Amino acid sequence: MSVSPVKRQKMESALDQLKHHTTVVADTGDFNAIDEYKPLDATTNPSLILAAAQMPAYQKLVDDAVAYGKKLGGSEEEQIKNASDKLFVLFGAEILKRIPGRVSTEVDARLSFDKEGMIQRARRLIDLYKEIGIGKDRILIKLSSTWEGIQAGRVLEAEYGIHCNMTLLFSFAQAVACAEAGVTLISPFVGRILDWYVANGDKKTYEPSEDPGVKSVTKIYNYYKKFGYKTIVMGASFRNTGQIKALTGCDYLTISPKLLAELSKEHVKLTPTLSVKEAQACNLEKIHLDEKAFRWHHNEDQMAVEKLSDGIRKFAADAVKLERMLKVNVVSHSFHP
Repeated sequence: MSVSPVKRQKMESALDQLKHHTTVVADTGDFNAIDEYKPLDATTNPSLILAAAQMPAYQKLVDDAVAYGKKLGGSEEEQIKNASDKLFVLFGAEILKRIPGRVSTEVDARLSFDKEGMIQRARRLIDLYKEIGIGKDRILIKLSSTWEGIQAGRVLEAEYGIHCNMTLLFSFAQAVACAEAGVTLISPFVGRILDWYVANGDKKTYEPSEDPGVKSVTKIYNYYKKFGYKTIVMGASFRNTGQIKALTGCDYLTISPKLLAELSKEHVKLTPTLSVKEAQACNLEKIHLDEKAFRWHHNEDQMAVEKLSDGIRKFAADAVKLERMLKVNVVSHSFHP
């Protein structure tokens, strides 16, 4: 006997309902969480890989990455860099065994202001995936949404057919520049925007619909849909399920295991808050940003300037920590050939 849609919604969790309107992505490097929540895609970053690489369950991936770095030879620094790239790819490959869609793999944040460096590293990561039989259609390369990163994304998409996920995106200027560059996907951050307003303003709590991070993503989504940009909007960096539910209908949302668990236990009715129809009716004006205009508009947004630089520093610091961890393994492997 078929179940009526109304009855089905009563039975379904908020997570299951969300999946009817939005592509759910797991924001984790932990395979168990991916197995449990069955997202379409998964995203990783240096912080997530660092956390996962320290778990005993993933020691074999670390050992394999170090062995790869040793095999390629070169200076200790080169071995560690190659081991680090390999580790990101090994994690990505394991995740791809568990999901039907794509995994996002991040280019070193220390290259955030080096367009050519980002292009080279992205191509290297794609080559590493190819070596183990994984095509570029299943990979999204994550790049910082600096001007240089956005232009690297433009080149990678147009000249190499490499799909890019623009991360650390906080300002409307960043979103406009990404759309104009024709990248596959953007990850506008929600929680980190809220963090900034709570830390720098008098207001300490926000209703989900008034949350500055939610409002930022809503405006970007509406702009993209109104002007027909193909770039996917993937809300990221959530602090609570209220933010997620307020963005029901967004193209994609990438969610941590903790919040996926909370959504799977909630049984409230979800209705889409974002839609193409409403976006097309909104009164946003189309703008064009060259480098000078981009830098000016982005600079006018104090929150975005501070959160972008802070995000790059944090990801860079975790990349350094990961390299230190790999260095210990490289040195120990030297004594145990």
